[in-house]
Amino acid sequence: MAKTGPQRYPGASTTYWYGSKYPGSAMESNVVVWHTTEGTSVPSYDGGSSAPNFTAMPDFTAKRLVWYQHFDFDVSSRALVNKAGGVQTNTLNVVQVEIVGTCDPATHTKWQKAGRAHLYTPELPDWAIRDLAAFAKWAHENHNVPLTSGVTFKAYPSSYGNSSVRMSYSQWNNYRGHCGHQHVPENDHGDPGLLPMAAILARAKGTTPAKPAPTPTPPKETDMATPYELWAYKGKGETRDAYAYLRSTEAKVDALADKVAGLEQRPLTDDQVAAIAAAVAAHPALAQAIADTLATRLKD
Repeated sequence: MAKTGPQRYPGASTTYWYGSKYPGSAMESNVVVWHTTEGTSVPSYDGGSSAPNFTAMPDFTAKRLVWYQHFDFDVSSRALVNKAGGVQTNTLNVVQVEIVGTCDPATHTKWQKAGRAHLYTPELPDWAIRDLAAFAKWAHENHNVPLTSGVTFKAYPSSYGNSSVRMSYSQWNNYRGHCGHQHVPENDHGDPGLLPMAAILARAKGTTPAKPAPTPTPPKETDMATPYELWAYKGKGETRDAYAYLRSTEAKVDALADKVAGLEQRPLTDDQVAAIAAAVAAHPALAQAIADTLATRLKD
């Protein structure tokens, strides 16, 4: 029985909805195929003719993924090539997700140099892994998509074409769980490259290993050196006794303190008192703080 679970991902926008234009085939999706758009914005998908079920767009300011839904979860989308003969692709119980970003290291380097914010799948930030995992968890809990991946995600560009990770027809027909565009037969694309699928699924399962505690920094040596060891550099090739230097500094500080104590203390003039009173009156909070302080001291 097709389309038995909830068909809309909570919070996903339907701004780019293509389900009415391309009704598709109803099914029970038990495979998630991951893609990358190789861009930094939501694609037009040729008016929906090559759209997936979902697009995940990064919001770098909020550190989250913004989700757009184009078709129901259990309706075939259109992001895969489906050649005559062979096997079915878009309609073989797969839900497809495009991640706005790149898997291409050359593109990543170019965008980095241009200061263009983007997601690079081999180096996804933790918040992106968190939100992709949340989707995988929802798909598992509501549509029984296994939180497993029986394939190897290969780095682009070696994942392109008829690579070693591309499934055979029989493997594809029997596959369940999570895979990438690079694994689908009758296709040659290599996206999403080295997607950290294991980390995403671990987060979805709630089994992400805790980060190791940082190695404590050894305490600095605090023992006082002996008079024979304590020296301070004065200049190249010169040294001086640090104890003598400290004694000299103390004498200078004492002399300065005597000069400060001997400064003449003059009372404020009427004009100065008036100016201070006006400044305090202009800041009620300051006036209240002074009053509170005086009250406390009078009690004492």
